[in-house]
Amino acid sequence: MTFVNILGFAMISLLAGVWPRARGGLTLLASLLALYWMQPALSIRYLDFWLPTASIGISACVWVITFRRKENSNSAEQPPKEFFHRIDLRGNFGTVLILLGMILAVALLRYLNLAAYLTPSTPPELGPVIAGLLILSILVAGLSAVSKRRWTAPLAILVILGIFAVLKTDALAQAAASILRRTAGQSTALASAMDIRWLGFSYLAFRQLHVLRDRMTGRLPECTLREFMTYSVFFPAIASGPIDRIERFLPDLRSQTSLSAESLWNGGERIIAGIFKKFVIADTLAIVALSAASAAQIHSALWMWFVLYAYAFRIYFDFSGSIDIALGLGRWMGFALPENFNRPYLQSNLTAFWNSWHMTLAQWFRSYFFNPLTRALRSPRKAPVWIVILVGQLATMVLIGLWHGVTWNFALWGLWHGVGLFVHNRWSEWSRGRVAELESRPVLKKAYTALATFATFQFVVLGWVWFALPSLDSSGRVFLRLFGFSG
Repeated sequence: MTFVNILGFAMISLLAGVWPRARGGLTLLASLLALYWMQPALSIRYLDFWLPTASIGISACVWVITFRRKENSNSAEQPPKEFFHRIDLRGNFGTVLILLGMILAVALLRYLNLAAYLTPSTPPELGPVIAGLLILSILVAGLSAVSKRRWTAPLAILVILGIFAVLKTDALAQAAASILRRTAGQSTALASAMDIRWLGFSYLAFRQLHVLRDRMTGRLPECTLREFMTYSVFFPAIASGPIDRIERFLPDLRSQTSLSAESLWNGGERIIAGIFKKFVIADTLAIVALSAASAAQIHSALWMWFVLYAYAFRIYFDFSGSIDIALGLGRWMGFALPENFNRPYLQSNLTAFWNSWHMTLAQWFRSYFFNPLTRALRSPRKAPVWIVILVGQLATMVLIGLWHGVTWNFALWGLWHGVGLFVHNRWSEWSRGRVAELESRPVLKKAYTALATFATFQFVVLGWVWFALPSLDSSGRVFLRLFGFSG
């Protein structure tokens, strides 16, 4: 998200805030346009048009699969026997026209010499766009015909996970780029994993997986196509989160409350704070932060610690700054998006760190992976508690690492935190009574808390070595140099 993006989104957010009756339609239109506006330019011809269009198409397909008529809705405690129903587009026909019209309007910019103002490159000719929309329409119609079948949601989950695996695995992404280049009539010798950078797909995927899984368990609230599309591609959060839940999002979307002076002030504070964090602090730290280039050049342990600390604070201020901007824009529009950070580097243990760092990601994995996994491990054989905790935390954290990219370094970063969480869990069980005794000795308690906070911070900072660097060799050399050894 650039400063120009933020300025444009701020104007739209203010308009939506002072005109609540138009909030739904205005937010949807802005979110659809933002997909094309924020999409990075790509070397594969027209791909930076087709990827945002695919985001719209995937969201539409998932809504078709998860849609349920109101009269068939049951309570969450007693899910219906059949909760996939043939779609009824009569009440959503206007939204269908908006979606198709918006894609066509963006494509028509090619002929108006206005494409440079909205899309990173010139859109394709109108013929292929119309053909693509026809294919999408046939796909939606086909999904509508089979949406009653229980296999449709699991299949959709597998497709989304498959796309995710391709995007996050360099070898697969390069192979896909080669196929796309060949299709576009371009040289396959230049294919690279960086050819496919899909704006916001990670967060889009989390939203789609959330609604598909909740539909399978009968917990998903009813929503219209317009509401679901707005939730899926909500422009303040599509690029960097937070990961919202549709049951929390819908009441805000349906609210008719106008922008208040308090919301205007609070939202403005968050936006300004986010801009300062992201474009001043984080961008300044990026000059000296740990990177593959600096890791190969630094031989001093002291300087290596310095660039590692710079990276730790750079990643925090960059990410939390983006979240502040998203929350501020949302506040102006009447959306109370969930917080994603709560002073993570000041937490006194690793569990508290993960309860305050990228909180919506941790909550998502806890709800949809860790809890189901640990329940499965506990029954029917009832594995020992420590085994359940160890397997659950290792698997969850490795998966979170691989979410950032399917590499050994990201896997080791996840493993680092998984082991750390397990050790903290066992330590907490062993020291519970001893730590409780510190309540009567405030000075010792403060010293213990300060030491625990410092140790937790150091553990997290060392973990960033795996995260920041691209290979095991470079990470190993940095660890050696941090502790005074030559690598």
